[in-house]
Amino acid sequence: MSLSRAGSCTLLTALLALAGCGGPEVVSHLPGAPKVKPKQREAGVPVLPPAGSGRGGYYKDDGPGENPPPNLLQTPDAEVRNDPLLPRSNRPYTVFGTTYEPIPNDKPYTVRGMGTWYGKKFHGQRTSSGELYDMYKMSAAHPTLPIPSYARVTNLATGKSVVVRVNDRGPFKSSRVIDVSYTAALKLGLLLNGSSELEVTRIMPDEIERMVAARKAGAVIAAVEGVPASALRPGAPLLPGAGPDELEDFILSRDTATDTAAPSSSGYYLQLGAYAKENSAARMRERLAGATRGSDFAVVQAGSLYRLYGGPYGSREEAAAAAARLPTALQLKPLIVQREVN
Repeated sequence: MSLSRAGSCTLLTALLALAGCGGPEVVSHLPGAPKVKPKQREAGVPVLPPAGSGRGGYYKDDGPGENPPPNLLQTPDAEVRNDPLLPRSNRPYTVFGTTYEPIPNDKPYTVRGMGTWYGKKFHGQRTSSGELYDMYKMSAAHPTLPIPSYARVTNLATGKSVVVRVNDRGPFKSSRVIDVSYTAALKLGLLLNGSSELEVTRIMPDEIERMVAARKAGAVIAAVEGVPASALRPGAPLLPGAGPDELEDFILSRDTATDTAAPSSSGYYLQLGAYAKENSAARMRERLAGATRGSDFAVVQAGSLYRLYGGPYGSREEAAAAAARLPTALQLKPLIVQREVN
C-alpha cells in the first residue's frame, strides 16, 4: 500500500469515527450527508418555498422568513388610533410613470380586487411612514390611503377579516389593490395562493374614535369583572356599529364563548356580539335583519349578557359564506361556533 493510499484510509477512518460520535450536527456537514430536518412549523402555518427560490405565489425575489415567531395566528389586529397624518407621506408621487394622489383624510374608501403580501425582501427596511417594516405585524401597503391609517381587509373567499395599519406605499400594479404583511396574509388565508380577492375598507377617523372609546370602556368593564388584560383584543371593532350613547352598554367579546350561550338547535352559527342590555342587542338584530332581507338572527341570554347569533347553517363553509355577505358598514367580526344538541 502506498503512503498516499494509506494516508487516505487513515483520513477516512478518522472521518468515520468522528461521524460516529459527533451526532447529526457533525454528519450534516460531511460531503453528501443528509440534511438535518428543520424544526417543525407551527400548526396552521403553511410551509412555503423559500425566499428567492422563484417558486410560490409571491415575487420571485421575496418570500417567507426562515424562522417565523410562534403563535402568529393569535396575533391581534392592529390597534387603531387617530395618529396625525404625515405630510411627506401624503403628497402626490409618481412611480413607473403613473402618478398617485393620496385620498383626503375625510374621504371613505372601499374597493374589491386582488391583494398580495410582501415579506423577507422588505423586512427591516423603512416604510413610507418612516417606520421599519415588520412582516410579523399587522400592517399593509396601499398606493393612496392616508399614511398612517387603518383598513379592514376581508378575504371574500373565506370571510376571514383583519384590521391592518397602512404605513407604506404599494403595490404599483393596476391588478393589485393592497399588499399586506406576512402575518396579515396568514390570518386571511392567502399565503399559499400568494393572492386572493379581497375587500379593503378604510376605517374612518370618527369610527376610530368610537372604537378607542369602546376599548377603554371594555377595559373598565374587564377590570370590574376580573377579566385578564390578555383577553382584550386590540384593534377589534369592540362595539359594532354603535354610537357614543351605546358605549356604556358594551361588554367585551371573549375569545372563548361558553357553549351554553349558543342557541338550542344544532348547527353552525355566527356569533355577532354581546351586550349588557337586551334592547341594544335587539336593535342590532333589527339592523341586521333589515340589511340582509330577513336572514335569521336571534338574541340569546347567557347570564348577564345578551349574545347575538345568526343561523343556523348546515356547514362551517356555509356559515363562512354568510359572514362574507354581512354588510361591511356594520363592521362586525363574526365568530363561527358549532352547537350539537342531542
